[in-house]
Amino acid sequence: MKNTFWILIFGFISLFTYGQETQLLRISDDRRYLVTQDGEPFFWLGGTAWKLIHRLNKEEIDLYLTDRASKGFSVISAVILAELDGLNTPNAYGDKPLIGNNPEKINESYFELVDYVIDKAEELGMYIGLLPTWGDKFNLKWGAGPVIFTPENGEKYGEILAKRYLDRNNLIWILGGDRMPENDDQYDIIMAMAKGIRKIDTLHLMTYHPAGAYKSTDAFNVEWLDFDMFQSGHDRRVKEYKFVIESHKTDPPRPVIEAEPRYENSMERFWEPGEHDWLDDSDVRLTAYWTMLSGAAGYTYGCHDIWQMYTIGVEPVSQARTGWKEALNLPGSRQMLYMKNLLTSFPWQKMVNNQDLILSDNPEDEGYIVSSIGMDKDFIIAYTPRGRPIQPDLSKIGSDRVKAYWFNPRSGECLYLDSYSNSERPTFKPWATGRGSDFLLIILSENSDIKLP
Repeated sequence: MKNTFWILIFGFISLFTYGQETQLLRISDDRRYLVTQDGEPFFWLGGTAWKLIHRLNKEEIDLYLTDRASKGFSVISAVILAELDGLNTPNAYGDKPLIGNNPEKINESYFELVDYVIDKAEELGMYIGLLPTWGDKFNLKWGAGPVIFTPENGEKYGEILAKRYLDRNNLIWILGGDRMPENDDQYDIIMAMAKGIRKIDTLHLMTYHPAGAYKSTDAFNVEWLDFDMFQSGHDRRVKEYKFVIESHKTDPPRPVIEAEPRYENSMERFWEPGEHDWLDDSDVRLTAYWTMLSGAAGYTYGCHDIWQMYTIGVEPVSQARTGWKEALNLPGSRQMLYMKNLLTSFPWQKMVNNQDLILSDNPEDEGYIVSSIGMDKDFIIAYTPRGRPIQPDLSKIGSDRVKAYWFNPRSGECLYLDSYSNSERPTFKPWATGRGSDFLLIILSENSDIKLP
């Protein structure tokens, strides 16, 4: 009897957590973030699983998606015509995506697995950021290719996909695939694919996944681009917040989302000769908080072993070294749940980047402090990547007294410090410094009803 009781309880919890029907997404009225159809802010916490459809069977797909749902992920990016010879190497069930590599003739057996991924994500309350193709199928700058697209068949392929998935709420179209168009033909192919989708589907949001160091709007500041994306890439020298700031200067305004940052367990700058450091969870946290506190609408986590679904016996790309199933347990993805829990305890969609909040020295190196304030002047969040002391301008808060807290992004815990007059100028020093010793300083108005995690 006792076992039956607990089975019912856990079944109810699972149904409540994962059984909620997703809604179509749209752009907020102020064009700063994404919302559901009923107007609720949508927090994009993404995961790149580029080879999810091409390499995994259904049981493995379930394992990956269930793990990511348990960690608060809301969007998973996956590719239909995948990288790493996705046209000529069959999927886990022996199926190739196209008949004769013709974009106008899809293989129904292969696409049944695409359907399965979208439906499983829906069951878990997540969205699929679906890439119709990886970039090497229209711009063979590197990779296996082959180039199969023309503007004519690209438009037809877009129509085929749009008809097939029109009734799936949990879908976001992501064109591109780690490439920028480098000539008119390549540009026309993407425009034609977007045209084909939009002929049928005006319901789902659409964007573009650019190459490293670029934004979508660098090539496609066009009507079908609902929100901007950037790929800051796998390089510790990059300042991720600058992409967000630059995107917000684009007219018309759009939400902006980090599509591909520093990947956990990837060698930094693996494309350059020589030995480089390995990127880790501290890189993940830095890119995530720099991105969100500079005004982005979302952040996409990546892991080098997971994007390619690496397993022993398969040739690794760029020194992948940990099997994808074990890599699910790397700390960075769990710490993204801490970030989401923290930011969604605030009206995060009302955060505005303001670097004038920092009165202390703040050189633009890897310890650069990024800060944000609520539109209602009721909170400040400042992120110090290397434990650099923070002297905030408390007068920016619209109440006479404030409360201060540290948030530890490695553990998801908050520590109350003290209350202060907004005329005081205290300096807050974390209890650890150096690489990996990152903290968030949180300032709340004294009567704030924000409940910190």
